Amino acid sequence: MTALVIGAGPAGLMAAEQIARAGHAVTLADAMPTPARKFLMAGKSGLNLTKDEPPEALAAHYPEAWIRPYVTSFGAAQMQAFARDLGIDIFTGSSGRVFPTGMKASPFLRAWLARLDSLGVTRHQRWHWTGWDGTAVLFNTPDGPQRLTPKVCVLALGGASWPKLGSTGGWAEALKAKGVLLTPFQPANMGFHIDWSPHMQPHFGNPLKSIALITPTRSLKAECVLSARGLEGGGIYELSAELRNGAPLALDLLPDTPLDALAQKLAKPRGKASLSNHLRKITRLDPTKLALLNEWARPLPSDPIHLARRLKHLPTPLGAPFPITEAISTAGGIAAKALTDSLELTAIPNTFAAGEMLDWEAPTGGYLLTACFATGYAAGRAAARRLSTLPAA
Repeated sequence: MTALVIGAGPAGLMAAEQIARAGHAVTLADAMPTPARKFLMAGKSGLNLTKDEPPEALAAHYPEAWIRPYVTSFGAAQMQAFARDLGIDIFTGSSGRVFPTGMKASPFLRAWLARLDSLGVTRHQRWHWTGWDGTAVLFNTPDGPQRLTPKVCVLALGGASWPKLGSTGGWAEALKAKGVLLTPFQPANMGFHIDWSPHMQPHFGNPLKSIALITPTRSLKAECVLSARGLEGGGIYELSAELRNGAPLALDLLPDTPLDALAQKLAKPRGKASLSNHLRKITRLDPTKLALLNEWARPLPSDPIHLARRLKHLPTPLGAPFPITEAISTAGGIAAKALTDSLELTAIPNTFAAGEMLDWEAPTGGYLLTACFATGYAAGRAAARRLSTLPAA
């Protein structure tokens, strides 16, 4: 055996392909009964491969600057070309998100695995990596313990979210024992708890549309969803890193109406109508938005400008983030300082890392998959280059 890749998610599959294409023998080992389980789950609601944006615009969605060169080199254009090369027809939606025409992940994965097989990649499932003994890599397998001594190794073991699908973060202790610098795991792209009053129950499951979510650094026009436990959905996910770190959140319930114009509308005589009925007639807020206003803004100010300000900036009392096991992805993992530019672990020569193991995060919308593909591509090519410099025997 020449190269070992541990982890058969998108990053590991990409690394294995790059090494095999360079003409080297590759063994791909994964702990789960079938490969790429999280990838398949992500595709159940439509496989969002990437966002069709120029390299610089796409890279700007990654808060950690160190990850940006990888998604600039292997970004939206490369992701789309890769899918087409597998024989997968794709389309770009009105939001710029790129999907397979069939929307599902399984045809993509089947085509990819068939190509890896044609390249001679040896695949093993139910191989549980347990660490190292000196330079030997150890596994527990259905056929008993295995001890491998590859020339190069790529680790692509995932983060710590969705553990039932294989991303347990259990690899952290083995890397710590080798002196690899790690950043603690935190949930990313997750919802937040809210202690609702009973009157909110009829609104659970309802989307909040045509709103803006406001933090100290930005105002984001997006959607989110009320659930029995709190707020979740795309808008919350995109701001989750900032909110997780304690930033306050407010909602603009009428983002397309300027404050002064809204105050003028609310100043119209209301006659015998109650303030609530006047507000409903003037703003045409849907029942869920009105319920939120009653939840967090009672008593409603009668002064038009103060009421307009409350509608445009409704403080939202978030509680704790949803647990890491329920998060779409994780922050934390292998620190950038533990890696060379070629994603080699400085503490473990000839061992590279890729995917969600690395300490980066990004919002949903194709950015997560893009970075997994991109870092798998970079680590695989770096491992192949290293093999070309090592002795043949």
